[in-house]
Amino acid sequence: MKTQDMNALKKQAAFTLLEVMIALVIFSIGLLGLAGLQSAGIRNNQVSYARTIAQQLAYDMSDRIRNNPGVDYAAVAGAANDCINGNCNSAALAAFDVFEWNAAITAPNGPLRNAAGFITNNGVNGFTISIGWDENGIGAVATGCNPAAPAGIVCVSVDTIP
Repeated sequence: MKTQDMNALKKQAAFTLLEVMIALVIFSIGLLGLAGLQSAGIRNNQVSYARTIAQQLAYDMSDRIRNNPGVDYAAVAGAANDCINGNCNSAALAAFDVFEWNAAITAPNGPLRNAAGFITNNGVNGFTISIGWDENGIGAVATGCNPAAPAGIVCVSVDTIP
């Protein structure tokens, strides 16, 4: 081979420092984008989990109301009593149901921050069961869901007829 051909081949085979730096910058931008997508995915997963738990708890209370018809759950205050052994009437069972439901909603390590449950009469011989919580972690406290939730509170509501 000629010397000129060898020199041309050597020049084409090597990367310059500038090309390597540009490749690293492009690669770094791509990795930052992937990190952002993963962060958004984790956040959306947490929001979905909290909404699923709230929906399950609302349906749980709906089932409890249907299993104990004839009691005005909207007027019941929760109370811990001995209903587990079957030693209670309908009103005491309703108070126990509300007590257990509120304990599940406000569980210290649960996914629902600053949460509260609300049971109201819906005017159609039934009840509206609502759970409100601070989904964005801004420190808002759920004080109601019907007719509207306070700023920063997300609510899940279920209507049920006993």
